[in-house]
Amino acid sequence: MQSDNPRLSDLTRMFTAAAGTFAGMGREASEAARERFREAMGGLDFVSREEFDAVKAMAAKAREENEALSARIAALEAKHAGAESGSDEPLKNGPTKKAADK
Repeated sequence: MQSDNPRLSDLTRMFTAAAGTFAGMGREASEAARERFREAMGGLDFVSREEFDAVKAMAAKAREENEALSARIAALEAKHAGAESGSDEPLKNGPTKKAADK
């Protein structure tokens, strides 16, 4: 059932053109928002996953070394406290060097 009314035909063409225009405007707005987001994020200083994992591993190693050194200090303090209460002989002052430090 097609109408030969020119006004109705013109109105249909106008709505079709408006729909295409709105779709184009939506695409343009979306692309402009994407571009602004890229510009905003480009100025920030992000690290790569590899760099993050490397620093994370370094921190874990440092934490383990810290725990080991804390345990060593506690053992030395206990030994020192036992030596002070058990004998009158003074302890040697100063750190001892390991073979690797020489």
